[in-house]
Amino acid sequence: MSDGALSQDEIDALLAGVDSSTAPTATATAAPGNGSEEDAKAFQEFLSRNIGAGSSNLSMMTGATVSLGEPTVSFSNRDALLEQLPEMVTAVKADFSSGFPGEHCFIFPEDTAKAIASLMNKEENIEMSEMAMSVIGEVINQFVGTQITDLTKRTNNQSIAAVPAEAANIRKATAAMPSGDFLCANYTLDLGDGNSHQIWELYGGALTSDIARALNGTVAQGIQSMPGMQQNVQQSMQNMAAMQNMAGMGMAGMTGMQSMGMAGMGGMQGMGGPANVQAVQFPNLMPNNLPQEAGNINLIMDVYMEMTVELGRTRKLIKEILSMGEGTIIELDKLAGEPVDILVNHKLIAKGEVVVIDENFGVRVTEIVSPMERMNELT
Repeated sequence: MSDGALSQDEIDALLAGVDSSTAPTATATAAPGNGSEEDAKAFQEFLSRNIGAGSSNLSMMTGATVSLGEPTVSFSNRDALLEQLPEMVTAVKADFSSGFPGEHCFIFPEDTAKAIASLMNKEENIEMSEMAMSVIGEVINQFVGTQITDLTKRTNNQSIAAVPAEAANIRKATAAMPSGDFLCANYTLDLGDGNSHQIWELYGGALTSDIARALNGTVAQGIQSMPGMQQNVQQSMQNMAAMQNMAGMGMAGMTGMQSMGMAGMGGMQGMGGPANVQAVQFPNLMPNNLPQEAGNINLIMDVYMEMTVELGRTRKLIKEILSMGEGTIIELDKLAGEPVDILVNHKLIAKGEVVVIDENFGVRVTEIVSPMERMNELT
């Protein structure tokens, strides 16, 4: 008979926000998810495209040679995934907030999270403190940022964004996961320590469908954006058929055509005669609406843009940033007397020197960045 006290499994289920009747037990066998095979293929291709960028970011942040393996993509659910996880995990919530809003998170085994945090902080036997959690959160922010950039380019959805990643080191039973069936991407991670690490990335069911639909529609939209393509293909096929028919006529047929006295071919004395060659006249490619375009720029003359002056930059480890206090001196990457950068909307447009106007700082423009350099800044 129960004494009314909650079991540990029931407590874990309540902390995770799930119904205790569906909480995983030692004998539970979870059925895999039943998502669309087309959705899984679209995500396999999408996530694989970003493996190289993810590996480069991790290598740069940790200072080690880090490589991510190709993800294994499948549909799963909470019970099935819990069976694969170790008892202690680091769960990172990184939901998509706009563009394709939905549930999105990452799960690291505790040992993997410790190994990454140790590399980034240059500290062995690190504890999963608040500082370590912020390190793992920054790793995920960089990873998700790469994905959003690729999604934006491929779907032309300019509003895609995600909430800042929040990491927590917890027991697996309390890890928050997407509800119902979700897409699960399992990565292998090589940190150069001789161990094989794993990371799980989870996309909620609705988020998976929305992104996959947009990814699968990219090819179809590209075809539809080429008006007249089908007509051109049909015309080309007709021309090829006509050429084949002419080839089948043979020299005898051509001789018969000459004997019929075709008035419109008086200039052609024979098949071996000189061809009448004329230069092709191409249309003028210079646009005719330049005055109108010049006038249209007046429509945005009253729009404000943010202009900033950058004295210099530097890079610091997170532990160095957290150890800063009053009186700390930060050395920048520019020498004294070097021109400062003038940026508009965070894009470099000019260089200048700092001056004092009455009691305020100012900048005297000394160099305008060339259009080619500005284009390189935008790419």
